[in-house]
Amino acid sequence: MQKEIPRSFKYYKLMFVRHDFAAGLTVFLVALPLCLGIALASGAPLYAGLISGIIGGLVVTVISGSQLSVSGPAAGLTTLVAASILSLGDYRVFLLTVIIAGLFQLILGVLKLGVFASYFPSSVIKGMLAAIGIILISKQIPVALGYNGPNFWSSGFLELFSSTHIVQNFQDLNSHLTKGAVLISAISLGVYIFLKQEKNKKFRIIPTPLVIVLLGIAMNYLLTISNSELALSTKQLVNIPDNIFAHIQFPDFSKLFSTQQVWKDGLVIGMLATLETLLCIEAMDKLDKHNRITPVNRELVAQGTGNMLCGLLGAIPLTAVVVRGAANNDAGAKTKVASFTHGVLLLLSVILIPFVINMIPYASLSVILIMTGYSLTKPKIIRNIFKLGLNQFVPFAVTIGVVLATDLLFGVTVGLLFSIYYIIKNHFKEDYEITHEHKNGLDYYQLKLHGNVTFLNKVKIKISLENVPPYSILTIDGTDLHFIDFDVQEIISEFRSKAHDRHIELHLINIDVVETTADRH
Repeated sequence: MQKEIPRSFKYYKLMFVRHDFAAGLTVFLVALPLCLGIALASGAPLYAGLISGIIGGLVVTVISGSQLSVSGPAAGLTTLVAASILSLGDYRVFLLTVIIAGLFQLILGVLKLGVFASYFPSSVIKGMLAAIGIILISKQIPVALGYNGPNFWSSGFLELFSSTHIVQNFQDLNSHLTKGAVLISAISLGVYIFLKQEKNKKFRIIPTPLVIVLLGIAMNYLLTISNSELALSTKQLVNIPDNIFAHIQFPDFSKLFSTQQVWKDGLVIGMLATLETLLCIEAMDKLDKHNRITPVNRELVAQGTGNMLCGLLGAIPLTAVVVRGAANNDAGAKTKVASFTHGVLLLLSVILIPFVINMIPYASLSVILIMTGYSLTKPKIIRNIFKLGLNQFVPFAVTIGVVLATDLLFGVTVGLLFSIYYIIKNHFKEDYEITHEHKNGLDYYQLKLHGNVTFLNKVKIKISLENVPPYSILTIDGTDLHFIDFDVQEIISEFRSKAHDRHIELHLINIDVVETTADRH
């Protein structure tokens, strides 16, 4: 054992020097703008996203068994977090929901229930993420435009078409836009799309989100020193305090049992964070060239611990994030030290260079979030799901529609019900089939039962038997049966008692019949 420790330390040191430091630096450059942007989209203090990223790097990484995944604030939670902060009306009360979410994840991990996420259909999960992507884009468009008027979608935008004075309406809308923000957003969006194209991969010297942030800072700096009217005001720039640790808000435990909404939101956040984490872990394990498998229950313990700490220290909830994990893998990370390094660099950045962070335009962050939302709901995803058939596409589309019309939990529930409907429908088709053949002037029917025939097949089988016409020959074959429910046996027995009266010649193969009421009389 004493020999193993130095060897392990030597191995990690070698990997850090050769691979993990560079990968950790790359992930830090990706994570910094995302931490700020997701906090902005969530309606939380900007420092809350940074603290969440720091905890994801320094705490979750140490406990987790994953070597490549990176945790931090996730775009998939922004809608839920924003709605919860708004409904609870107090950020300190919202922090209680983060603690509850973390406790929920911790309990799942301790009880080894991490596999439960595997029972959620992928079509529903993709629909949920697509809806979140649409909401994310819709929320960031006003930020990208520097819109400072009334609600953009219900008042500003829709009023364009509310009367015949379209030109005047456009002028009114234009008066609420910030031309500097529009300019920065437009150029940044063009650069982002350019760099993301595969043919332009050679130009990606540094991570694309960092390019967008540096571009926004540079453009606004040039506009400022040239005294241009397009220069952004301080209200349109990131503003975190020089010492964020002195401004941290802590949870108000006196409100823990003040309303059921706190517990409801906590459990929903915990459920969604768990789903997103386990999906990310599955994706990262597939990318791992060394075929290392992450223990899911240990991961939930790590995520739960991290989220409880986030709630205690005033941060927004975290998950394992595919974008950061993929960047970590692409940068050549070998061990979890890379993720830990990114956490250290995030901590140093908020301590040593908050003045640089405060030079970032909100417009730059909005472009990053718009493209993040687009990646969740791009047309390619919709086309691929449509090609899989209605049993996949309908739950996907229904989940999107209901989430957009109501809320996340209800949308996922309805999507899940549609998935269950298609599962049951396909189950009916798979567990039995009836064939018909006409020869020598007679109708021959065969009802073939196979697999597990349960009470779910009861109605369909009963209708199929009732539709067999008189003066026919029917064979019910149970040769390939593994299990047949008593309810189905009873239907077959009742049909046998009526077959003679209907002039149907019935043959049963490997079917056990049961006594029915008709048999007793």
